[in-house]
Amino acid sequence: MAGGTDLLVELRKPNVKPPKVIVDISFLDELCNIKSQYGTVTLKPLVTHSQIVNSKVVQQYTSLLSHAASVIGSPQIRNRGTVGGNIMNAATCADTVPPLIALGAKVTLKSKSGSRDIELSDLFIKPYQTKAQADEILTEIQFPKLVPNAKSSFIKLGRRNALSISRLSVAAILTQDKNGKITDARIVPGAALPVWRRVAEAEKMLIGEKPSKELFAAVGQKVSEVMISYTGRRWSTKYKEPVIAVLVRRALEQCL
Repeated sequence: MAGGTDLLVELRKPNVKPPKVIVDISFLDELCNIKSQYGTVTLKPLVTHSQIVNSKVVQQYTSLLSHAASVIGSPQIRNRGTVGGNIMNAATCADTVPPLIALGAKVTLKSKSGSRDIELSDLFIKPYQTKAQADEILTEIQFPKLVPNAKSSFIKLGRRNALSISRLSVAAILTQDKNGKITDARIVPGAALPVWRRVAEAEKMLIGEKPSKELFAAVGQKVSEVMISYTGRRWSTKYKEPVIAVLVRRALEQCL
């Protein structure tokens, strides 16, 4: 148990078989800090969402992550919930995961027998299931700082304006050259695909182009098409198909 904001809710549900043992790691100070060095930012897993929001390092180098953390739950949940828990719970609505994947984050999993690094985008098998072994614990999240001319955004859509679980979200990063052409693009939708990933099919449409509403709308449509290719058409598609396209367009516009 770290913050317990997901675990305790699950344990209170009827017909849930409780675990024999819960290991409380919330007091481990060495797992609770934010570091900036050698062009990278390192988050320890017990860093709370409020710490991310208030971190000058995160605000300066990865503002989209700061914004994503700021719209999680309520102040009480942000003060208690941790970035490590948000990752390892692996709920499709997790708000910090799309920005972290867009940032190229890697995580370190550690056990008594050693440690291993894995790309965050490769960590997830399906909703609520990761590749972590039963004896492993998440000990570190690390990602490169964005270059100074990179612009980023995070958009979350929920059923209400506060204390809302994401129905859809989008993390986006754009970098332009001196002529205004896009040299790097990263788009990661949340709660849209079975597991999180960058939508390379849409990103390549932006490279070498100058921004325009028409281009961003076409990119949004491509993300929508990719989503449907993975999920098929289901009861929620009629809603999600146009909405994810609009959210992508808005996220790209916000970058600029």
